[in-house]
Parts: sequence; C-alpha cells; structure tokens
Amino acid sequence: MLDVHRLMLLRELSIRGTMAAVAESLQYSPSAVSQQLTQLEREAGTPLLRKSGRGVRLTPEAEILVAAAAKLADTLERAEAEVKASGTTVRGRVRVAVFQSAALALMPAALTTMAASHPDVRVEMVQKEPAEALQQTWARDFDMVIAEQYPDHSAPWLPGLVRRDLTSDAIRLAVQAGRDVPDLAATADLPWVMEPPGAASRHFAEQACRVAGFEPDVRYVTADLQAQIRLVASGNAVALMPDLMWAGQEPACRLIPLDGLPRRTVFVAQREAGLRWPASIA
Repeated sequence: MLDVHRLMLLRELSIRGTMAAVAESLQYSPSAVSQQLTQLEREAGTPLLRKSGRGVRLTPEAEILVAAAAKLADTLERAEAEVKASGTTVRGRVRVAVFQSAALALMPAALTTMAASHPDVRVEMVQKEPAEALQQTWARDFDMVIAEQYPDHSAPWLPGLVRRDLTSDAIRLAVQAGRDVPDLAATADLPWVMEPPGAASRHFAEQACRVAGFEPDVRYVTADLQAQIRLVASGNAVALMPDLMWAGQEPACRLIPLDGLPRRTVFVAQREAGLRWPASIA
C-alpha cells in the first residue's frame, strides 16, 4: 500500500519543482523530503525521480502517481468540506490572496461583515499579484483568490479552479487636477508611472498607448497604486487607473475616459473541491 502522505509530497514536488521549495512550503528539511520520496520509490517498486542537472525530474511512473494524488487530495477536501457543512456553527480558517486595489476597496468591509456574522471564522489575507495567487490557490496555499482581469489579457486558467465575477470597473487616464490633457494621445510627451513589466495592468497600459500612436515614456515603476496616485496628483506622472481605487473617496486626480470605455473584471476563484467549505461560503 502506498503511503498517502508520501504521495502528497510527490505531488508537491511536481508543483514546486525542487526539494528545497517543497521543504520550505511544508516546513520540513530537504533531507527529510528526500528520505520520504526514497521510501515512496521502495513502496512503488519503480524509480520515481531522475537527476536533471542540479535538480530532479519525475519519471512517467511518478506522473501517474501525481495524477492519482491530485484526485485523492480533491476527494479528501470535498469530504472535509461535507463534514464541516454538517455542523451548526460556521467556523474554521479561510486563507485569501488578494491584489492591492481589492485589498483597499473591498476587503475592509468584507472583513467587518464576516467578523459580525461569523465570529468563529478566522480570515487570513495576503496581498499577491493575481497570476501568482491563482497558481498558489491551485497548489492549496490559499483557499480563494480575489484577482483581476484586464481587457484582452486573460488571467491564467488552472484545472480545478472555479471562477465567479464580483464586479467590473472602468479604467481611465489619471492626470493632475487642472492639467490640460484632452485625451490619451496628448500624453505622448509626458512621463508615465506603471506597474512592473509582466503585470496585466502594465501590458494593458502599454497597448493602449501604442494604439493611440506613441510609446509611453515610463519613468517610474511601482506596483504600489497609492504611490502611483501620489506621483500623478503631484504632477510628476500620468497613469491609467481603475475606478475601484476611488471607492468611498473623492478622486485625487482628474480622470479622463478612454476610447471604448474599457473595464477591468474583478473575480474570485476557488478550488472546485472546496466550494462547499462553510467558512468559504460565508
């Protein structure tokens, strides 16, 4: 009989790529992970890992076991959710990954509501970029993720994750109040602030500028949208801003609609196996 715990370690290795990453995630030592996987090889009666440079790669036999471990993990998660759902009190822990503007605009009210209606539920929140957060939710580091999707820039789809749209908000050109800027094309000679390369918002902003006929002069790079707002409000830069940044407050900048009135979608994603978990449903 194959040991379930060791099967899950093998699945973790397939997800995280290295013994060190598995050890860090599970708070084991790399040698302990290696010993457990060596024992799993003995149980399976076949090699599961082959050396590849400084790391290892999974054999075809190991991939079969990883697929079985993934199905088993889903089954156990569904069973645990059903057991929790049979109780009369909603309790437990919910680990949420969320991007910055949602953390600022959506989470405070949501946390206040949860604390009042379900005081036995412990909500833990970590700010993460959507692509990374989706991957980590699929890997079971989080129970759910609140993520964003920009027009023509689809967020990653991962097997077993179920999405539900929460809201959408307009994306507008933000400039200093009183600044004479009629439209996006008029910012061709102005300094821009954007998120780091690879971010969906960066890709969207660059493409919008190129469609308008120019390459943006990106002088400032920061993932902190509050810092972006300060740079725009002080007249040092212009930027594209989603309306969610102004939830519950007056905009600190002048906002100019873009052609086509593009909108960003904010959605929540959870593993299908954990949808019945009472603390998550609450």
